[in-house]
Amino acid sequence: MTYYLGVDAGGSHTRARLTAEDGRILGSGESGPANTRMGLDAAVEAINSAWAGAISKAGLKPEEVSKVRAGIGIAGLNRKGVLQGLRERQFPFASLAIASDAAIACLGAHGGEDGGIVIVGTGSVGFARVGEEVVVVGGYGFPISDEGSGADLGLRAVRASLWARDGRIAQTSLTRDVLDHFAGSAGEIVAWMDRAGATEYATFAPLVMDHANRGDAVAEPIVQEGAHRIDRLIRVLLERGAPHCCLMGGLASRLQDWLAAGVRRRLREPQGDALDGAILLAEMRGLPAAPAGHH
Repeated sequence: MTYYLGVDAGGSHTRARLTAEDGRILGSGESGPANTRMGLDAAVEAINSAWAGAISKAGLKPEEVSKVRAGIGIAGLNRKGVLQGLRERQFPFASLAIASDAAIACLGAHGGEDGGIVIVGTGSVGFARVGEEVVVVGGYGFPISDEGSGADLGLRAVRASLWARDGRIAQTSLTRDVLDHFAGSAGEIVAWMDRAGATEYATFAPLVMDHANRGDAVAEPIVQEGAHRIDRLIRVLLERGAPHCCLMGGLASRLQDWLAAGVRRRLREPQGDALDGAILLAEMRGLPAAPAGHH
């Protein structure tokens, strides 16, 4: 029997799923973030931990692992040296196909057919497959890109809270809550900033969304601006020929209501998730374009 393994190695957490040839799910595993920004070794450790969990839950014997065909989608695959580094690692599988996290999400969303997705979670990116062409918009990494993402919303909220602390803008319930998180200390915020990455900034996104939904004078324009940026990603994919587009990721359901009505009408529900796409990737042994799916 051939087994199929899908791994979705994201910036917030890593998931793995093992299936039989008939599609039955045999086991699942999870681990921490596979953030290539923090180094390839840490990302590979998270990937290995997740797939090992899935293999263990499925009860596969060590010799059966060599019958596994794997597909891995990883965030930050476009970073210099990441793809080559992954190809040089030793994985015990019969075959291994590697793509970006956006590529596997798109495969899953459209069942392997043409279409586009915009992922809005810790980061953001637009991705589409149109025939033999792969279209990627954004996704260059936080803080220079990832507009409208959880990290972007969090960064804007922390910045606005410092402005409010200075008296440059009026305090609101959002800025007070953010400042309270740091005991009102600018020094605490600066110390936190020195070690914080996208994942840490994104922890403030639910707070921003909650306050925006209550009409907070600082939170509302932050979310409106983020939604405008996500609107633009979707429109570009449709302009480039994507027949459909799906909004995916941890913030998708909350941000969708803030999108332009015309954009919302052109969205459709995804057929499957990124792990479904990773399984398809394993079955296809790759994509009809550069595996990183980037410029």
